[in-house]
Formats: sequence, structure tokens, C-alpha cells
Amino acid sequence: MTPEFSRPERIDQIHERERVVEMTATPDERAALAKRFDLVSIDRLRAHFAIRREAAGITARGRVEADLVQACSVTGEPVTTHVDEAAELLFVPEQEDAGDEVELSADALDSVPYTGDRIDLGEAAAETMALALDPFPRSPGAAAALREAGVLTEEEAKPLGPLAGLRDKLEGR
Repeated sequence: MTPEFSRPERIDQIHERERVVEMTATPDERAALAKRFDLVSIDRLRAHFAIRREAAGITARGRVEADLVQACSVTGEPVTTHVDEAAELLFVPEQEDAGDEVELSADALDSVPYTGDRIDLGEAAAETMALALDPFPRSPGAAAALREAGVLTEEEAKPLGPLAGLRDKLEGR
């Protein structure tokens, strides 16, 4: 299955010398991605990556920018969101048996396995956008709606019974 925002790059066309790839999603691609990620709409999605071949694989470093609308997790009202996310990816050939766990350093790039003779920078951009989204977006009216439904904030919630003073004792109050 071809992803909604596919921008394949042939592996044999990626060399040690860095090359910049820029991409912008079409209205149809944005609509399909909005459906896939359960968004109200994606008004703009663009990305650019500097790609090059390295000993460890193919690196793609760049940014993903998007303007989109999510539904508030409390009220369902539209919440406008702007994504501006750095992406540093390492495309590596998918292996049958990855074997033992490998410990990664803090500065290690996110690994993206690929099969065949291409990597898909459009799909990488779409996934980067999705990972940058707030999983529980809140509209300005969310707090009032929660209060009206009887949901307490953390500050309002008090431990009951024998635990009532435990937090104060632990905090030295």
C-alpha cells in the first residue's frame, strides 16, 4: 500500500554528498492524512530534508512544518495547531532477525527500517508530524466543561481518610 504522502527517493541516487529535498503535500494528500491521523484538517504540510549516505545508512536531517486542526479531547471543538519539528532520521535496511537489543546513545538518530530500493521521505514527514501532535488537545472551553461535569483539577482533589495529611508530611509542610 502506498502512503498518502509518498515521496520516494531511490537509494542508488543518494550519495555521500548532501542533497536537499523539499516537499509540500497537495490538498488531496492532506485530506487523506487528516483522515488517517483522525484530524479535523491539515491546512499545510511541508518538509525539507538534507539527505546523504553514511556508513551507518542514509541520514535525513531537516524540519517538518504543518498547520492543522485537531478536535479538543474534552469538548470536540476545533483546536488550531502549528507543528514545527526537527527531524533526524537514519534509514537502515530492514533485517530479518534484529538479534539482541542494542543500546543507543543519547545523540543517536531515530532509525527507520526500509525494504527494497527506496526510502519514503513523505511518509517520514507524515509520521514526524503525527508524533509531534498533542495527544489530548484542549480548547479554551475545556476547563469549564470539565468543571461543569464535576471533574476536579489536581489541586482541588484531596486525599481521603488516613492519607489526607500524607502529602503535606512528605513535602515537609
